[in-house]
Parts: sequence; structure tokens; C-alpha cells
Amino acid sequence: MALNYRESGENTGWKLRLHEIIYEADTTSGRRFDVLLLCLIIGSVGVVMLESVASINNRFGNVLIAIEWAFTIFFTFEYIARIVTVKKPLKYMFSFFGIIDLLSILPSYLGLFIGSGSSSLRTLRILRLMRVFRVLKLIGFLKEARFLSKSLQASKSKILVFLMAVLMVVTITGTLMYIIEDESAGFDSIPRSIYWAIVTLTTVGYGDISPQSELGQLLASMIMLIGYAIIAVPTGIVSSEMAVQARRDKQEESGVQRSLGKEDSSNTQSCQNCNFIFHDDDADFCKKCGEHLNVRR
Repeated sequence: MALNYRESGENTGWKLRLHEIIYEADTTSGRRFDVLLLCLIIGSVGVVMLESVASINNRFGNVLIAIEWAFTIFFTFEYIARIVTVKKPLKYMFSFFGIIDLLSILPSYLGLFIGSGSSSLRTLRILRLMRVFRVLKLIGFLKEARFLSKSLQASKSKILVFLMAVLMVVTITGTLMYIIEDESAGFDSIPRSIYWAIVTLTTVGYGDISPQSELGQLLASMIMLIGYAIIAVPTGIVSSEMAVQARRDKQEESGVQRSLGKEDSSNTQSCQNCNFIFHDDDADFCKKCGEHLNVRR
């Protein structure tokens, strides 16, 4: 049997308990905290939206401000708790979710110093909605998040090559349109012509610039047809990798179940050293840094 993290004698006590509640969802208290955090995030985003409605803000502005500060104080203590309970605070603070956590509380405090000019800055609190991904990742969608992450990682090189090809197409067609059309039609520079090519290739078609000559309209028609074919390419790339990853995960899951004799051996542990969560189902140590996981078996 693997050594229990509680019995290892390392960093036990209130920090470990708080880390379990905040970062993990395989305990009753952890699940309750995630549900509470999800409700508060949605509630705080709702307050930001209501503040943008002039009639509501004029009537209930003070109430909304008080509610918002209550949310901000809670998220501030949560942010501090996340820093305190990990072994490498700076790594968390400069991680993606660490920056999002900071940006979700920073506008409220900056508003105290900026004053009346902080109304537009306070709208940045809508970034709290991105924290929902952290909660969903820990309360039941861990395998799905890992599956999507692996698929995107496997597709990134192909998508990068595809984007480079698209960039070359819009650069060439935009330059050709700059040569063909007059400045009176709006094609007064190559960058502006490239902007038109991007809008046309993606089939958005704002209509602020349009070719007037027959040759220009012919080129535009060709770009539109190419656009329909190009749009489907990244979808096909990711879908293909997802199918491959699904077969691979199914094979790995079958092997783990046979070796452990279990139908479901999901491991939702968060590493206290590096915060990595995408561990194998039978992992006792973090696959990224080697830290002992708090596995309860």
C-alpha cells in the first residue's frame, strides 16, 4: 500500500487541511467549497452586469457596491489562502489561474486610489467568470479537461502550420488587391488591404471596404470560396486528434482498471508543490515534480 501523505510527516497540519479544501474536490469540505466558490463567482459577475445598467445602478448603487466589496473581501482571503498553502507561492502567483485570481480582486482596490475614473476599470472584474474553469476542473470534469488539453497539445504544431499558411494567403491576396484597386475604394495601404483579406477569408464581410473593379471582385470571389474550405481545417485537425486521444485513453483506462481491479479509480489530487492536477489514476507521486500526493486509500 502506498504511503499516506498524512503519515509522511511533511507539511501536515492546518496548511494541508486548507490545501485539501481549496485545491481538491475529493472530500466533502472540498466539494462544498467549490460549490460555494462557483455560486460567489456567478453572483459577483451578476453584480458587475447590474452595475452597468444605469437605471439599476442609480437606484441600488450603494447596495451593489456593498455586495461587491463583500465578494472582493472573500476572494482576497481566498487568494491569500491559496498562496499560503502551496510550497512555491511565486509559481502559483505567476501561473495562469494565479494571475486571473489577482485580476479578479485588483480593480476594486485600484478604484480606491483612482476614484471617479475607475468605472471602466471595475468592469475588469468580469474576469472572475474565467475562474469557473478552475472550479469545474475540480468538481467533476477533470478527465474531460485532461482529454481536451491533450488533444489541443497534440494539434498545436499542425494548427501553427495552418495559421502560417493562412497568414501567407491573406498577405499575398491583400497585396494583390492593393495593386488592383484604387485608393478611393478604401485600399489605401497594404495593411488595410490585408485586413480586408482577413475579413473576407473568414466570411465575416463587414462591408466597410469592397472592391470596385471587375478584376478585384473576381479575386474577392476566389478568396470567399477559399474561406469556406479553410474554416473546416482546424476543426478537422482537432477532431482527428480527439479521436486518437479517445482511443488511447480508453486503452489506458482499461489497463489501469485491470491492474487495480476497480471500475473507477479517478485521482483528483492537486500537487501541493506545483499545483499540477492531471495525474494518472493510480499515481502516488506528482508526475511533474515528484512530490508525494495526498492519496487516501
